[in-house]
Amino acid sequence: MNKHVVATVSELPIGSHKVVKVGSIEIGIFNVENEFYALKSVCPHQQASLCKGVVDGTNLHSDAHQYIFGRDGEILRCPWHNWEFDIKTGCALFDNSLKVASYKVTQDGDNLVLHMKK
Repeated sequence: MNKHVVATVSELPIGSHKVVKVGSIEIGIFNVENEFYALKSVCPHQQASLCKGVVDGTNLHSDAHQYIFGRDGEILRCPWHNWEFDIKTGCALFDNSLKVASYKVTQDGDNLVLHMKK
């Protein structure tokens, strides 16, 4: 397991994210309610730089003509075609079998450490 210090906790307040490069791989580091997540920044649709998209919420399941917005700060929307992904799991909202690579992030003091398989 390769470990990389990618940011400090103080650099990423709640609701923010940062795009970093580890070797040739672009990865987004996200703070969702003081839990840290990392996603590979490649949309599976047409390889857009996914983590440069908007972090927001989404419309939740509801009755006809009713719109309920929720999961604010947990959804990453691709900047090219608005495909939505769950930051916590990397899964596409419209199809759980479609996902982007996700990585474990831990805290070591003020440092955020990204864990990548060799």
